[in-house]
Amino acid sequence: MTSASSSSAQNPIFVVGHRNPDADSICSAIAYAAFKEMRGERGYIAARCGNSNARIDTILSRFQQPLPLYLSDVSPRVRDLMVKDVLALDEHATCAEALGVFDRHDIRVLPVTGAGRQIVGTISLSTLGSVFIPRLTEPKRLRLVRTSLANIARTLDAETLHVVAPQKIEEFYLRLGTMDISSFWSISIQENIPAENSIVIVGDRRDVQRRSIELGVRAIVITSKLGIDDETLALARARGTSILISPYDSATTSWVVRTASMLDRVVERNFIAIDADMRIADVRKKFASGAPHALLVTTDRGQLEGILTKTDVLRPTQTRLVLVDHNEMSQAVPGADEVTITEIIDHHRLGALNTPQPILFLNEPVGSTCTIIADLFRRDGLRPSPAIAGIMMSGLISDTLHLHGPTTTAKDADILAWLAEISGVNSGELADQIFNSGSVILANPPETVVRSDHKIYEEAGVRFAVAQVEELGFGNFWQHAKPLAAALQELRNEEDLLFAALLVTDINTQNSLLLVKGDSQFIARISYTHVEQDEIFDLPGVVSRKKQLIPYLTSVLKEMVADGTLPTLAVASGRR
Repeated sequence: MTSASSSSAQNPIFVVGHRNPDADSICSAIAYAAFKEMRGERGYIAARCGNSNARIDTILSRFQQPLPLYLSDVSPRVRDLMVKDVLALDEHATCAEALGVFDRHDIRVLPVTGAGRQIVGTISLSTLGSVFIPRLTEPKRLRLVRTSLANIARTLDAETLHVVAPQKIEEFYLRLGTMDISSFWSISIQENIPAENSIVIVGDRRDVQRRSIELGVRAIVITSKLGIDDETLALARARGTSILISPYDSATTSWVVRTASMLDRVVERNFIAIDADMRIADVRKKFASGAPHALLVTTDRGQLEGILTKTDVLRPTQTRLVLVDHNEMSQAVPGADEVTITEIIDHHRLGALNTPQPILFLNEPVGSTCTIIADLFRRDGLRPSPAIAGIMMSGLISDTLHLHGPTTTAKDADILAWLAEISGVNSGELADQIFNSGSVILANPPETVVRSDHKIYEEAGVRFAVAQVEELGFGNFWQHAKPLAAALQELRNEEDLLFAALLVTDINTQNSLLLVKGDSQFIARISYTHVEQDEIFDLPGVVSRKKQLIPYLTSVLKEMVADGTLPTLAVASGRR
């Protein structure tokens, strides 16, 4: 999703029309957001999922309205669900510090970072446990602690009577001075533990303290806040043996000292990093059986940006949509089927659409979605601003060909008169300005023309596309018929369509030409008159794609199904 962060609203609801928007789609999005605002419902933002055109630009300029926010894709992204304020451990932290974070915050995985928040790896309770679970086959390793005396003192909250090189990281072996002194050092010699790498944990046994100092042990930790006499302390200072006073008993002190081990040997460095812009649908594949509980979100420079857990992926996204002027997923903004649709306001046929919860769905057989929205203003006793009234007039005029189209109803005429009174704009003059605002065929390359206001439909197991442009006469069309036909064929190939069609409507005569590229059997079934070329047909009196052309095309498809001549083309998967 692009540009959504520019909104000041928290968790906004986007009011958005169909892909390749026409004037009614854009105008109804603007009008419905204004309707919600006037009702006191905050956070509704008019949006679009396609480019503007000369007609839309003319309307927006006339009524001084900005182009709605552009949404390229509303698929939930990692950044929408990830935890941004991530707890992380410095790579020089101790196991005790890690255990403290796990305990206080009830989490299972912690990132480990270096300078500048660069990711080093992760640590979990399970990997941390490997430090403390006894390995009976390696008894010597049970005593090993790789850390500094400063870390040990901090972890124990010990009193330091004398410390030599406190910040130096070393490998220490723990010894408990709980037995007779002769047995104590006999076992130490058998295990080949050098005195300078030994830390002796002992109570107030003066004989063990002095003998340890004489042998040159690295440090003595005296437990239970028991003291040391001045003579022995002086000897320790002379021999360079560090002396710490622990507040705990011998067993607890031994365990706590082991937790002072550095994290480096238990950090999991083979971690999975993902980008914040990655689609949640793609991330779910990474959380397959046996995958880690959490994935790290990093910048392109490897810096920690967030963390995403399996639980996070199950949370609903905050993106919400109101669909206007369409109700089919094939016409909606990409990703609409992955977020919450709260309302639909439309005047087209019902398509295949499922929602996980009940929603407001207004669908009326009128000529314009703007007619429905204007009627909502009127029914609620709300009077839109002159500019919004003009916007709704424009959408209504454009979709009904100024009340001359076959989809026009008495309600459209009634609403148009009401809006004209509010806006102070003559509808005839506005219609002239809109329809004279530029030729779509002249202003755009062929590939853009055939995608302007084009919609993809599914019927009888096949897909087809129909685009419509409105022109003043057919002169521009005939000058560009061949490149337009080539562009239609390209569209058909890209989207795996049975056929692609372009309906060119002359606003003056209320007639249309239909250019079709597609299956030859289908084209042969079209009963309208051929005009010069086999794939161009004259459709007198046909101006509505929705009410006239689509019902005719679907009836042809049904006939082909009935007599078994419809090609067996599977509905293209994944492309909407």
